[in-house]
Amino acid sequence: MMRLNSYILMMRLNSVLLLIILCSSSSSLLLATNIKSAAVAVAAAAGGGRRQMNVDIRRNLLANGLGLTPQMGWNSWNHFACNLHEKLIRQTADAMVSTGLSAVGYKYINLDDCWAELNRDSKGNLVPKAATFPSGIKALADYVHSKGLKLGIYSDAGTQTCSKTMPGSLDHEEQDAKTFASWGVDYLKYDNCNNNGISAKDRYPKMSKALLNSGRPIFFSLCEWGQEDPATWAQQVGNSWRTTGDISDNWNSMTSLADQNDQWASYAKPGGWNDPDMLEVGNGGMTTPEYRSHFSIWALAKAPLLIGCDVRAMDNVTFELLSNKEVIAVNQDKLGVQGKKVKQNGDLEVWGGPLSGRRVAMALWNRGGSKATITAYWSDIGLKPTSLVSARDLWAHSTQKSVKGQLSAEVDSHDCKMYVLTPQ
Repeated sequence: MMRLNSYILMMRLNSVLLLIILCSSSSSLLLATNIKSAAVAVAAAAGGGRRQMNVDIRRNLLANGLGLTPQMGWNSWNHFACNLHEKLIRQTADAMVSTGLSAVGYKYINLDDCWAELNRDSKGNLVPKAATFPSGIKALADYVHSKGLKLGIYSDAGTQTCSKTMPGSLDHEEQDAKTFASWGVDYLKYDNCNNNGISAKDRYPKMSKALLNSGRPIFFSLCEWGQEDPATWAQQVGNSWRTTGDISDNWNSMTSLADQNDQWASYAKPGGWNDPDMLEVGNGGMTTPEYRSHFSIWALAKAPLLIGCDVRAMDNVTFELLSNKEVIAVNQDKLGVQGKKVKQNGDLEVWGGPLSGRRVAMALWNRGGSKATITAYWSDIGLKPTSLVSARDLWAHSTQKSVKGQLSAEVDSHDCKMYVLTPQ
C-alpha cells in the first residue's frame, strides 16, 4: 500500500511538473527543479509515513530556488531613508560594478520605503513617485539588470508602509506581486507597519503565495522584526526573516542585535536565513574596529550582507572591510550552518561554526573596554582536542600551521579576530 501511495504522489508531482514546464522559462526551471527534488524525496520516504511525505513535498513546492546562501547587496534605508530617487539607484548600480563590490558577491540593489505615490491608481495599482522615479521601476530594473545586478523593492504587510507616504500591500498581495514581476523586480523586502493587529502568520504567507504565483522568482525578505518568532515558522514562507528590530549606527545597537539573532541560530539553513538587519559599515557612527566586528559577526552568523552606506563615496577603509573575500566566503559557505556564540567570559567571547570541508570558522570578539587575550579551545568549537589545524587569519591574511588544542590572540577593545581552521 505504501508503495502504491508513493507512486500516486509521484504521478501527481509529474503532472504538476508538466504544467510548470508550460509556464514562463526562468521560474519554470527553478520550480521544476524543486519538484523533481520533491519526487525523489517521496520515493526515499516510502517507509516514513504519509504525513511526513506531504510535509516534505509542501516544503519543496514552496521553495523558489533562491537564497541558497545569504543574500548580498545594498539597501537605501540606513543612509538615505526617504531621500531616494532613480538617479541615486542608477549611480549606486554603477558604483557597485566600478568598485568591484559586485565581483565579490554583492548583487541586489534594493529600494526601501518611499518610492511610490501616496495613493494607488484607478485600477488599484501601485504607482512609482513621479517626482523621484519619473522613468518608472521597469526602466530602472532594466538598467540595473544591464549591469549584471538585481533590483529589489519594498512594501509592507499593512495598509501603509512605515513612512506612511505610500500604500502597503495588505489585501493587494496578488495584484502587487504581479506588478513587481511585470517590472522585473528580483527581491521584496516586506515590512510590518500599520498591520491592523493581524498576526504575521496570517499576513506574510499571503504575499509568499502571491510571489510564487507571479511568474517570476522573487527573493522574499520578511521584515517582521522578530515579534512572533519568525525563525520558528518562516522557513516555509520566505528566504530570510528579521529576528530583531531596526539597527542603529552605534556599538550598543549592533551588539544587542547580534545577541538577539544568535538565539535562533539552529533555524537557519540554505533557502532561509535569520536576519539581524542591514549593515551600518561606513556610515560613521562606529569605529573601524567596531565595524570590523560588525562585519565579522554578521558573516559568521550567515546574516544577509546588505550594505547600508553610500557606495558612491565610501573611503578605502570601508571598501577593505566590505570587500574581504575571505570573510565573505565564510558567509557564503555552501554548508549553510549559522555560526554562534560558543563561549563567554565576561566581555570576551568566542563565536564559531562549521564550514564545508570539515573546516571551522571562528571569531575572537572583545566587547570590553581594553585590550585582552582571548583563548578558544578546540572543545569549544567542535574539534577534537588533539587535532592539528592550519589557522587562517582572515583580516591579517596570514596562516599559522600545526596549531594544536587551542588558539589565543590579543584583541583590541571592541575589535574582532576571525579565523578559518582547517584540519591538517
